[in-house]
Amino acid sequence: MALIAVIDYDSGNVRSVSKAVEFIGSMAKITKDRDEILQSDGVILPGQGSFGDCMDKLKLYNLIDVIYSFIDKKKPFLGICVGLQLLFEKSFEFGEHQGLNIISGVIERFPKKKGFPVPHMGWNSVNIETDNGIFKGIENNSYFYFVHSYYAKAEENEIASTEYIIDFTSAVNKDNVWGVQFHPEKSQKDGLKVLRNFCDICEGKL
Repeated sequence: MALIAVIDYDSGNVRSVSKAVEFIGSMAKITKDRDEILQSDGVILPGQGSFGDCMDKLKLYNLIDVIYSFIDKKKPFLGICVGLQLLFEKSFEFGEHQGLNIISGVIERFPKKKGFPVPHMGWNSVNIETDNGIFKGIENNSYFYFVHSYYAKAEENEIASTEYIIDFTSAVNKDNVWGVQFHPEKSQKDGLKVLRNFCDICEGKL
């Protein structure tokens, strides 16, 4: 059974992510403790709120070096929603903010389009480009739940995309790092399958 550290940096959905991980049969620990994070089998970085505020909180709690150290151990890491966006080089949400620079690309606001409200909120299909670990056993164009006003456009490492106003990156993978723009913990059966696959990767089953 995998022990998953859910990084606690005052983001709003850490408990729902933790409960979803426990629901699928793994252990979850909400923590900002360096040793607990580094000793876990996998790490999830959830996120709600603005990019800049989230980066500031990671800095405040000295978590940025912890994240890099964990990833350097080649153990599985998953970013969710803003947690995905933080993996990128920078965001233009309320100014320009530097990200973790793990994935090449930037975060930008959805352009205006009549009939398409922003934030993008609700269910949308995901075009799975690579049956890559976390999407194992999930049909292409399955629906997942999104809540975001800014979107990612990866220069590389994209494994899924979604169409809303424009075509944007909805999942990435680079080595042992994954990220999803949607909320798997709110996406019912297929979302739980994504989390189950991630935990199976942490256990060496995938």
